[in-house]
Amino acid sequence: GTPVRGLAVLAALAGIGGVALLVLGPKAALDPVGVAAGLASAASMALGTVLSRRWQPPVSALAFTSWQLTAGGALLLPIALLAEPALPPVTTLNVLGIAYLGLIGAALTYVIWFRGLARLEPAVVSSLGFLSPVSAVLLGWALLDQRLSAAQMAGMVIVVGSVWLSQRVQRRALATR
Repeated sequence: GTPVRGLAVLAALAGIGGVALLVLGPKAALDPVGVAAGLASAASMALGTVLSRRWQPPVSALAFTSWQLTAGGALLLPIALLAEPALPPVTTLNVLGIAYLGLIGAALTYVIWFRGLARLEPAVVSSLGFLSPVSAVLLGWALLDQRLSAAQMAGMVIVVGSVWLSQRVQRRALATR
């Protein structure tokens, strides 16, 4: 129900270019299977973002998130069992890492995501996904002492600018409705 704004599309294209500058190295090459998987996952995320807003179940954000993650895991489990190598021996560090990824990296972040979708328009929320690779690169720089190139810094500026522009366009569009 929200009209697509040309400037928001331009902001999204700029964000894609910024992410490319941020994560691609000089030896990067396009893999057709990877491109197809990326496009399919983007379409799936977009559809889920829109439909989650439209079909809000009468349960808490935590229950909604739990069921979505359980269903996703159940769909991926047979593929993982067939295609992935056996797991290494489990250590305490492995368990802590999995607990962190499951509780913070999945459960908490998805609860926040779905709570935001319940209160905001999908067009407002969708551009925030561009900030994920920026956060990852900044964490690598801050915690792992990774170096940032000029292209990566330019990519970050472009991504943040594209998110800002998209938010501004959507805010203006909502104010005129």
